[in-house]
Amino acid sequence: MTTARTPASDPRTTLRAGLPDRYLTPEDLAVMFRLPSVETVYAWRKKRIGPPGIRVGKHLRYDPQAVRTWVESLAADDAA
Repeated sequence: MTTARTPASDPRTTLRAGLPDRYLTPEDLAVMFRLPSVETVYAWRKKRIGPPGIRVGKHLRYDPQAVRTWVESLAADDAA
C-alpha cells in the first residue's frame, strides 16, 4: 500500500521551502532528487560523492543543511 504525500510532507519541497525539523532518510533524498531508486543514494555514499550522511543507530540519516550545502556546491561547480 502506498500513501500519498501531502505538500507539507513532500521532501522535494525541503530545499525550496526551508529546512525541516528532522533528519532526512535515504528515501527522502531519492524522492527529492527524483532518483531511479534509493539504491542510488546508497551508491553515492559508498563512492563518497553524495551529501554526507550520518548513522543514527542502524539508520542512515542526512542533515538537511548538509544536503543544501552539497546542492549549492554542485551549483557553484556548474557555474564555474
